[in-house]
Amino acid sequence: MKLKRYFTLLMLIPMIMNAQNFETDVLKSKKRNGSEIKITFIKHGSLLFEYKNQTIYVDAASEFCDYSKMPKADFLIYTHQHSDHFDTTAVNDLLKPNTKIVANQEIVDILNKGVAMKYGDDISLSSDIGVKALPAYNTTKSHLAFHPKGMGNGYLLTIDGTKIYISGDTEYIKEMKDLKGKTDVAFLAINQPYTMTVEQAVKAVEAIMPKIFYPYHYGQTDEPTDIKTLESELENLDAEVRIRQLQ
Repeated sequence: MKLKRYFTLLMLIPMIMNAQNFETDVLKSKKRNGSEIKITFIKHGSLLFEYKNQTIYVDAASEFCDYSKMPKADFLIYTHQHSDHFDTTAVNDLLKPNTKIVANQEIVDILNKGVAMKYGDDISLSSDIGVKALPAYNTTKSHLAFHPKGMGNGYLLTIDGTKIYISGDTEYIKEMKDLKGKTDVAFLAINQPYTMTVEQAVKAVEAIMPKIFYPYHYGQTDEPTDIKTLESELENLDAEVRIRQLQ
């Protein structure tokens, strides 16, 4: 079946903008009669998920947003400590007394708080939200220093039965094949020379076969991501590509 590239579907409520002009989508969760999961595409690798009055930030970095003007966080999830993914200003702007922080060991050490997760760790954040840490690393010999294996995490975020894969900074890796048939939504980082090439992203989508695929973490470097080629290469897959503004 050909890839369906729609901007309004059964699972998608038309895009709106928040005060800082970030695009949003609203999906329907797989349980509880399809409750809304709102996604705000902040910029680069920074995302916000909202579900039943719970706010989940992924890689909040103040380079891309004034988080003092954003809703406080119930959960902060961080993939790794690079400055385009993490800084203490964003953390402090979003913290409230009961905010839960999930991150790699280095960030937990920097903050002296939070739950340090390594590959395979799986925890519940609330009664209907869970997160599992997955591998994320470079494989190209000349890029190994950027994201060595064991430094940062990808995550499988489960919101009311909906499985959302957030790759973090990684190239295509063999572990992605384990997600096939288990992923509703996939965010794959495509940013040279640090993460996936377009060709690697195509392989990753083919391996995972999510229902919805969002390219993210693109732009911000001297090597632009060829989004049109990416779309063209995925035309014949039974997955939906959604392009959102993250630059």
